[in-house]
Amino acid sequence: MSWIEGRFEENVVTTTLEQAMNWARESSVWPMTFGLACCAIEMMATGASRFDIDRFGAGAFRATPRQADLMIVAGTVTYKMASRVRRLYEQMPDPKYVIAMGACTVGGGPYFKYGYHVVKGVDLVVPVDVYVPGCPPRPEALLEGLMRVQDKIKGRRIGKQTGSAAWLKQGQKMADELAVPHHTGYVQEPEVIDA
Repeated sequence: MSWIEGRFEENVVTTTLEQAMNWARESSVWPMTFGLACCAIEMMATGASRFDIDRFGAGAFRATPRQADLMIVAGTVTYKMASRVRRLYEQMPDPKYVIAMGACTVGGGPYFKYGYHVVKGVDLVVPVDVYVPGCPPRPEALLEGLMRVQDKIKGRRIGKQTGSAAWLKQGQKMADELAVPHHTGYVQEPEVIDA
């Protein structure tokens, strides 16, 4: 007689379709390999055997945005790179999530005041779900950020947009019309054309 026999009367576990789908999504997060600077070394260490991000179902780093549902922006985002970050984000299928990893990604880091070439936070380019501060953050911090993303996925409602998908609500501008920061550090809103 095994240990599980007698624990369930009819061997039936009940759940909703929404909870089952969210459980499957949170248990198989596929991050995109997207390292821009020194924080990428810590992201690689998180995937190595000592910290093993695969325990959380996120070990399959994808090299293409079309197969990924999590973008970990690890490193300094420059104005030249901002449009590429946006393009990669737009190519990811919904639902998609973003982790901003490191002080440079979160708010410009040490380049905030005098770095004319650095975006003052990647949230000016793409919507960010979880911020992981540090310079560079330890692999444990990135794992904590991944667990916070999994919490968001677990609480996601079918038919209702949450997370970064809620950034583009019905009736708002589409992603290709959203503003990209310019070298001045300010965001220039696109012109609204009434049809």
